[in-house]
Amino acid sequence: MSYVLILGANSDIAQSLAREYAENDYDLYLALRNPIRLDTLVSDLAVRYGTTVQTLDFDICDYESHQKFYENLNPKPVGVICAAGYLGDQKKAEIDFVETGKIIDTNFTGCVSILNIIASDFEKRKNGFIIAISSVAGDRGRKSNFTYGSAKAALTAYLSGLRNRLHGVGVQVLTVKPGFVDTQMTKDMDLPKKLTAQPDKVAKAIFIAQRKGKDMIYCKAMWRYIMLIIKMIPEFQFKKMSI
Repeated sequence: MSYVLILGANSDIAQSLAREYAENDYDLYLALRNPIRLDTLVSDLAVRYGTTVQTLDFDICDYESHQKFYENLNPKPVGVICAAGYLGDQKKAEIDFVETGKIIDTNFTGCVSILNIIASDFEKRKNGFIIAISSVAGDRGRKSNFTYGSAKAALTAYLSGLRNRLHGVGVQVLTVKPGFVDTQMTKDMDLPKKLTAQPDKVAKAIFIAQRKGKDMIYCKAMWRYIMLIIKMIPEFQFKKMSI
């Protein structure tokens, strides 16, 4: 059996990824807080694809539990997808460090904690793939979400270093920058349709990129060029803008 571990499996992208990997004959570990929330999805995957699915209690911010969590997986996964994320409230984060900490810990520190453990195992086995959902928000800090963006920027840098470390032993590290996605996390935002992807399309793009051994993808290609332009704006001009 070839298991894929999905961390933060309650998100819309994560659930679409579960369907994508199940359709392609992988069994699944779905890890999240309150696993009972995925009972309907688990039943659907079992009936539709004959997939073996185990739901596991997992808290990305409970660092002390991560080593034991991974040690208890039997068999060990052939790949891991870190889909944990928390957009948070930028205005609240500016005055409430608890909110700041939650944003940073969910999007960066917790991811590093569990991925360090998994990376060490994959390095010993000289096999496996690691996928993590970062964000275009990390390409340049903007006043609307710079706490979230800074956490994702840190995650992107971490994944780059991890890829450099593991390349020589045959372990793939894929950084995913989806751009706008139509999910529960963004349901209250007025997103431009042409720049907004659907979770199933994002999942398909991630699966194809993983199979092709890619290092980084923007799930709508136009985001690569949009962010390139944004990064090229001189700082003296950028600081005056509201984007």
